[in-house]
Amino acid sequence: MIPIFSIGPLTIYFFGFMIAIGASVGLFIFTREAKRQGLDHKLLMDGAMYSVIGGIIGARLIYILVYNPDYYFSNPLKIFSIHEGGLSIHGGIIGGLIIGYWFLKKHKMPIWKTLDIAAPALIIAQGISRIGCDVFGGPISSALPWGVEVNGEYLHPAQAYEFLLDYLLFGYLWLRLKKPSYTGQIFIHYLIGFMVIRGIVEFTRLNPMIFGPFSVSHVMSLIGIITGMILINYRKQKEPTNKSNVSKKSDYIQTGGGVSALIVASLIIYYLVQG
Repeated sequence: MIPIFSIGPLTIYFFGFMIAIGASVGLFIFTREAKRQGLDHKLLMDGAMYSVIGGIIGARLIYILVYNPDYYFSNPLKIFSIHEGGLSIHGGIIGGLIIGYWFLKKHKMPIWKTLDIAAPALIIAQGISRIGCDVFGGPISSALPWGVEVNGEYLHPAQAYEFLLDYLLFGYLWLRLKKPSYTGQIFIHYLIGFMVIRGIVEFTRLNPMIFGPFSVSHVMSLIGIITGMILINYRKQKEPTNKSNVSKKSDYIQTGGGVSALIVASLIIYYLVQG
């Protein structure tokens, strides 16, 4: 991990710093949209904080159990060394959803409506956080100008691939949020969309392989996609589909401009620090 600065024994790393920024941006978008739609945004802020904690725990547990169980079972104290890396985005989504569902159920909040509002906030938080990630992809030809040199070897900028696709998904979800076809659509499209993104980026990364070019992460993403397809059928049966879901031209312009600016800024920061 790349250290930014230290205060006594406390060191602030670039990855942790970007996670904090991503989470802050996501929480701002989530609470503002919740307030606009008439939900108790202060209560949902508390729920979001609980979900973040649940996400961190889930991300750590899945990484330990799926990606490197032998190491952590042999070195149990290392389980708590999160600052050394080792988080699974699939586990983070699972952990955050479990805690979020429990919180919404406990406080009798509208679950699918809240998840719809949370979806764009989640993907933009994930994208911004990925800027600071230090897990690069596999070797890439030095002739390709976007490769990142690490220890004398050119590698795929897997983090950049992922945050670029995350931002495009954010733009789509944000536009769809204004006129959803049914409650729950935005969240389900987020789930399927991100699992597809993760599956694409995984081809450039080095993770435990299952068969051929497919890794354990591909299997987990496939499970997420299948789950999303099942949820689509479930929600369509529960609620009539609304066909009037065309966004205004001004919405496309504003969203496209915002996403484009975010892409440019993120690439500059990424290559200045990581590359």
